[in-house]
Amino acid sequence: MSTSVLASALFRPHRPVLALTLGLALAGTAYSQPIPATHDQKPGEKPMTAPKAIVLKVNGVVSYSDFGAKGDGTSDDGAAIAAAHKYANEHGLPVKADDGMAFYIGSSKRTITIETDTDFGTAKFIIDDSKVEVKDRGANVFQINSQLKAFTPEGVSSLKRNQANIGISLPGDCLVVANNAKVKRYIRYGLNQNNGSAQTDIFLVDKDGNVDPNTPIIWDFDEITSISALPLDNDQLTVRGGHFTTIANQAESKYTYYGRGIAVRRSNVLIEKLRHDITGEGEHGAPYGGFLNIGNCANVIVRDTVLTGHKTYRTIGSAGKPVSMGTYDISANRALNVSFINCSQTNDINDRRYWGILGSNYCKNLTYDGCTFSRFDAHMGVANATIRNSTMGHAGVNAIGCGTFTIENSTINGWTFISLRSDYGSTWQGEFIIRNCVFIPAGGAKAAATIFGGAYSGMHDFGYTCYMPERVVIDGLHIKDGNAPENYAGPAIFGNFNPKNTSSDYVEKFPYVITKEVVVKGVRSDSGKALRVSDNTHMFRNVKLTVLDAEK
Repeated sequence: MSTSVLASALFRPHRPVLALTLGLALAGTAYSQPIPATHDQKPGEKPMTAPKAIVLKVNGVVSYSDFGAKGDGTSDDGAAIAAAHKYANEHGLPVKADDGMAFYIGSSKRTITIETDTDFGTAKFIIDDSKVEVKDRGANVFQINSQLKAFTPEGVSSLKRNQANIGISLPGDCLVVANNAKVKRYIRYGLNQNNGSAQTDIFLVDKDGNVDPNTPIIWDFDEITSISALPLDNDQLTVRGGHFTTIANQAESKYTYYGRGIAVRRSNVLIEKLRHDITGEGEHGAPYGGFLNIGNCANVIVRDTVLTGHKTYRTIGSAGKPVSMGTYDISANRALNVSFINCSQTNDINDRRYWGILGSNYCKNLTYDGCTFSRFDAHMGVANATIRNSTMGHAGVNAIGCGTFTIENSTINGWTFISLRSDYGSTWQGEFIIRNCVFIPAGGAKAAATIFGGAYSGMHDFGYTCYMPERVVIDGLHIKDGNAPENYAGPAIFGNFNPKNTSSDYVEKFPYVITKEVVVKGVRSDSGKALRVSDNTHMFRNVKLTVLDAEK
């Protein structure tokens, strides 16, 4: 029988045992044939050896040991893991890590590309950042990529807020990112002050040019300096399992953010049952940009996953004064429809030595469901967000943005129930809904209870008009304010956003748009004191307060 006939027989159905046997026989000495060197291979490294392709195809799955990984916890297996995924990507095969092995990944700036389903199983991964040079810090260890390529759509020269159709057709559903570098937004104020960022928007568009109403255009673009479209993957890619441990970097405490995690750059991805620990944090270190770094994608679910908050280090900020550096185990940037379901963290969510676990920018439709995390956060805006069935720790809920923010069936331990970030103008253009929640001010420490905290002087240009939430609905809220300070007047809906704005004599250079209506039902406090609008009665004098269950 010829070799071609034998090879064809390998792929006939109903004969898996025979196929595997024949495949191994055919491999012969070819089993140890080297595969060509790739960009994943460091200079001087020996090329990986691989089984003959026919054997892997019969098995239907790729493992790291197939490509020479030792899995002993000390040998650097990065190149072998990269070779395994490269082969899997080229042949459309899933990857299954060898259960029980421990894969050490050293200081190489190599990024391992994942384009097929991957099951890390019970394998351990040791990511050693202790010797990673600052110049190599940004390279993520893994990156989940699409095989689809972004392109520049022609014929879009301007856009309007809430525009329903962009006026062109596309090859299919796409993630569109538009920029106007001539307009600056998010001009930050405070210890990390800056000159703002180019106006950016991200939204979903179908083949007929229709904008998904759940990801609306939120800015007017009189000019577009750049625009890109990335086709959406229709099939879900799953990355499952794995116990990852980061040996923390020992760099100087400066804003030199480290990557060294798992980046998600593909739409329609499920990450589940993953665990990330951190060890080796000392007296100094550089911050992290997120072990899970989700960006330029849509429809991502992280489920049943355990992560770890990073130790907080201090440095000198852009204003020339000491500042605590934000450092994250989760980051989301330019991402749409991202959900965290039944996730938690290893360290105490109320331990203030560790920074809030999430940082995000330019996102829409972020969701926590069944999560126990130290914080929810949106720096440069989120459009629509939901927290349900969750517990937030010491860093609470921090956000600016627009749309509807819903918090329901959740417990919040922050200094305030919601912190509207003052460094970005304490702005929310839209509605807040609070339903059946518990508020423990400062996690039970001595503190007054305030629902909305923030600050706004009216003297700084943030690059946009700043808004208080137009409407607030509170339907069921238990305020545990039994440990309040002396002279506590009772829980306030709004903090004193500007102690200087106490009369009509105060004129804001950049006027704040104040809340129009607050609707309240089912609020009770352990102090027994009634909910009130604010200490700053002048600033919030025009807020309409409706108490639906007030005694008549």
